[in-house]
Amino acid sequence: MTLYQAAASRPASQFTTMDVIAVVAGSLLLTLSAKVQVPFYPVPMTMQTLVVIGLGLALGPVRGAAAVALYLLQGALGLPVFAGTPEKGIGLAYMMGPTGGYLLGYLPAALLAGWLAERGWDRNPLSAMAAALLAGAVIYVPGLLWLGSVIGFDKPVLAFGLYPFIPGDIAKAVLAAIAFPAAWKWLSHKGMN
Repeated sequence: MTLYQAAASRPASQFTTMDVIAVVAGSLLLTLSAKVQVPFYPVPMTMQTLVVIGLGLALGPVRGAAAVALYLLQGALGLPVFAGTPEKGIGLAYMMGPTGGYLLGYLPAALLAGWLAERGWDRNPLSAMAAALLAGAVIYVPGLLWLGSVIGFDKPVLAFGLYPFIPGDIAKAVLAAIAFPAAWKWLSHKGMN
């Protein structure tokens, strides 16, 4: 059971209007997270990966991935939903750029986070942090492969596309480790769990 299912008192097999609203709201939250930059060392960070992982943890694999897929579809259609858009381009042209692989990695990350949430990984701080770190790591697989194909594998791909983001990913995992167990505790206190 996910947070969403517990709060909505709804089994996983039903898909209702409320689920559609949750998916659309998730895609909008992902858009907002792409537009806000947080000063961080060594590079500023957006909260996109935290929201992607959070959507999976909160909504489960199907609804979380649906929210991410809707976000990607909006971007592919030319809506300025991605970080740096419209200044850095829009639509498929933007998605074919150096960050395209990371964007594609959002789908398996949301699926994995949701799958782990269904198994209770979001209910205590250590497993919630592990779930966030694992789901975040999934984003790097297509991200680094795509980045290397765009800029060339003769370049320092890991130095450009991985190492600077590790501290931010750890900070986001800590936030997930605090937020999700607290949300479960609150639901339990309200008798919704």
